[in-house]
Amino acid sequence: MAAATDELSLVFQALADPTRRAILSRLHAGPTTVGELAEPFAMSRPAISQHLKVLERAGLIERTATAQWRTCTLRTEPLDEASAWVERHRGEWNERFDLLDEHLRSMKEQS
Repeated sequence: MAAATDELSLVFQALADPTRRAILSRLHAGPTTVGELAEPFAMSRPAISQHLKVLERAGLIERTATAQWRTCTLRTEPLDEASAWVERHRGEWNERFDLLDEHLRSMKEQS
């Protein structure tokens, strides 16, 4: 269980950054070279490389090399696992919000 939690933590950590989310959105259209991924961002290639390392460590992308081309491909399995985790907990969160709402309403009625 701890290993799954650690992998899930890596996924959520990777998703916490807007640049990495933008990279994943671009990869949704299909495999792309590192150069094409870097184009829209006003940052250095080493900075893009760091973002790609975080995504790769989380299992969200796969990088391959063919001659001088470095291609990145989206891996959806970790996203599916993160989504499943959120869905498993959504009911509990909604229940807690409902209880809080009920408690606040009763406090308001008492005042």
